[in-house]
Amino acid sequence: MRIPGPALITAAALAGALLLAPPAASAVPGDGGPAGASGDPTDSRAQGPHHVRESGRASAPAGLRAAGPPSLATAPSALTGPAAPRPGTGYPRRTVLDAPPVNPADKSVKLGLAPYHSLAPRLNALQKLGDRVSVEVAGRSAGGHELYLVTVTAPESAGEARAQERMRELIENSPAKAAKDRGIKSSYKTPLFINNNIHGNEWEGTDAALELIEELATARDARTRDLLAGNRIHINVTANPDGRIAGTRANAAGFDLNRDMITASQPETRAIRRIAVDKQPAVMLDLHGYVNGTLIEPTTPPHGENYEYDLFLKNAYANALGMEKAVNDLGYTAAKDGVEPPVIPFRDQEEGWDDWPPVFTPQYMPFQGAVASHTVEFPMTVNNRSYDTLPVEELRRRSAINTDIAGAVMRATLNYTLDHRTSVIADQIETFRRGAAGEAQRPVSAETVPGVPGIGPEDVYTTDFPRAFVIPAGSGQRSATAAARLVDHLTANDVRVERASAAFRVNGRTYQAGSYVVDLHQPKRGIANVILGEGRDISADVSTMYDISGWSLGLLWGASVDTVRTAAGGLRVPGRPVVAAAPTGSVAGHGDLRLRLDDPEELLALNSLLAQGVKVRRAADGSAIVPSSARRLAAVLAERHGVVFAATKERGTTALRRTRVAASVTAGEQAALREMGFEVLPVSTAVLNAGFDWSAADVLYVSTGLTYGALTPAARTALDGFLAGGGGVVGLGSGGTALNAAAGLLPVTAVAGNGDANGVVRVSNAGGPITGGAPAHTFVYGPRWFTALGAGVRAEQSYGTGKLLVSGHWRAEEDGSGGPADAAGRASVVSGDSARGARVVLFGTEPLFRDHPKGVFAQVGRALLGAAG
Repeated sequence: MRIPGPALITAAALAGALLLAPPAASAVPGDGGPAGASGDPTDSRAQGPHHVRESGRASAPAGLRAAGPPSLATAPSALTGPAAPRPGTGYPRRTVLDAPPVNPADKSVKLGLAPYHSLAPRLNALQKLGDRVSVEVAGRSAGGHELYLVTVTAPESAGEARAQERMRELIENSPAKAAKDRGIKSSYKTPLFINNNIHGNEWEGTDAALELIEELATARDARTRDLLAGNRIHINVTANPDGRIAGTRANAAGFDLNRDMITASQPETRAIRRIAVDKQPAVMLDLHGYVNGTLIEPTTPPHGENYEYDLFLKNAYANALGMEKAVNDLGYTAAKDGVEPPVIPFRDQEEGWDDWPPVFTPQYMPFQGAVASHTVEFPMTVNNRSYDTLPVEELRRRSAINTDIAGAVMRATLNYTLDHRTSVIADQIETFRRGAAGEAQRPVSAETVPGVPGIGPEDVYTTDFPRAFVIPAGSGQRSATAAARLVDHLTANDVRVERASAAFRVNGRTYQAGSYVVDLHQPKRGIANVILGEGRDISADVSTMYDISGWSLGLLWGASVDTVRTAAGGLRVPGRPVVAAAPTGSVAGHGDLRLRLDDPEELLALNSLLAQGVKVRRAADGSAIVPSSARRLAAVLAERHGVVFAATKERGTTALRRTRVAASVTAGEQAALREMGFEVLPVSTAVLNAGFDWSAADVLYVSTGLTYGALTPAARTALDGFLAGGGGVVGLGSGGTALNAAAGLLPVTAVAGNGDANGVVRVSNAGGPITGGAPAHTFVYGPRWFTALGAGVRAEQSYGTGKLLVSGHWRAEEDGSGGPADAAGRASVVSGDSARGARVVLFGTEPLFRDHPKGVFAQVGRALLGAAG
């Protein structure tokens, strides 16, 4: 190892530094609200659902040059206090962190690892050990814990930091000029990002990172000085402090954060996204466990089709080899230590560990400029059953091995970036240049990626980028509320969006002023196409997938999005770039009001009105009729949620009431229910068996965790009484359909498709209170459909015929059953009244999956309102 290995600071020295730390002052506050991103109180992002911008940098002037690498002697050497770092300030950026109360129950303690409460004092001490370490608060977790971002680099004056930022802007916004800029070649500091502990019970990356920071803070050898003079090393110390403390994979909200990058529903993933956008790392590591031998990406097919995969594979494979050597050099063996040799899936496996979906952190990073990003899985299991059953000594032995391996791969990555700095930055520039120029991708081959063995046609995944996407305004838009959400999400991901100031025509179609245009001739075209494109059916390409295979926000978020494949005569749109969508809320000036219930924000507004005692009625198409007397309340909600209250003369048919939902569901579904404003009472088999007051609930929603046959006689009697008394039921997936069968609710047969199937599918909606106005697409995961519909059962929605799967992976089982051909034309959502008197709705789709397909949330919201009766 050429970057120093063993820690250079003794425990006594560190303890002394801790004793010298001043009393804890106020740390930089993290943003724990919906935008959940920055610890900088000078960040003046507007708040509200359609005014959130988590980045929005101005374009850099062309031809800027910067000074050379800063000297080690240009920054102060003492911790200066609690003042928050301001944009444009140099490095180090000092923050005195508040130390949380000591928590003896922190699960890290048993493993001999750093508990969360020890991190702030340790980071305060590290900032005092020289002039290379900066700490900032990047945000707060779902559970309210601060997220610590450490930057290790040679000191920079404010002017030098501004010069670095100008170069970074030039690389993204004028890549063709950046490629020729001598200042960038000689002086730009390559950004690296190390993300640790995103799964809370995969601990050791955090501890290895702390050791690395100590080493780099004080090492005086020439190579370390060169490393820090030419690079900025950004370290997310623990991406999931909630899970680290609790020993859980998920955060306090129950979300697997490494499945949330494209949705960014959680504050922790929004913080990572902001780091990616603002720091623009060229190389990235994401530290995980536990796979023996150590698993080091790059991955097997299918490869993300929106990457510049030739540039990515070139760097990722070479860095993987260096990490493999570093791990082997530690000397651990299977016979002596139980440690198997490392595995590089691209080289060693045919399929099963893919980089197709952008839900994982390393698979998201290439869209923000990373030309090498890796998941690394440590080998020695210490979580789950092992944590509970193995002796403490064995757990600590394993954790020490994992920490060593984490440190080895970190140092190998630093070495790779130092040795290949010029080509790494050139490849990042080339990634952005191809996007801005609208050039075709280069398929990987032995010629385009020399030195990488085993490349074959199975590795070639490319896409034909469209010329643009248009998100129409006016009559061409299904939901202005959904369109605004989508625009805000695009800009938060640093996608360039323009809003037309006048009507314009593209390929013979006229679009109204106010329409949004996403020109795919832009540096980050990959993430734009990931978000807005339909995706691809890859069922025939591989036999299995590691996780989801389809995710299109353009089809699943409820907005109308038009794809412009080519633009005859060019793309001429009068308009300007936006950093946030224009306001969309309005209230008619007279008469009663109609609120469409096609979007989560509209359900939230309705539930707010109902909670305030407004008497709202339901129309035949499922929309809500609000009395004119509530106009003032409606005006507040229209501004807050971007929803439209239109004038109507319709009176409505059924009174709506505040709906209390007893929910046995996933964390994502629970979040979606609360996002729509429902009062949620979490239940399960255990909760019902312990005694549950059914008078507190109006409807039972079940997808998982509740088994009718496992209820005690008393709990079953109580549930049966709820059902007989008019309580409604909404069921989804295996849990919901099993409850329906066991409790004898609707006379239908639920058929399970391939349990591994997932993706975006076409559907046909019957209209009415549940699916009136619903989109023509939805999401499935382990899809189900309904046959043998008995008397009184209505098919509210059916799977499409013909080509059912738009994007994703859905094969038939080995016996030929369970595929899309079997599902085509079958009922996907059914409703009816049970013989017990309960109103029941059953879903074979996944409309609330991981809080993601927001455009179809309303189907569940409407079903709950109707079932509550």
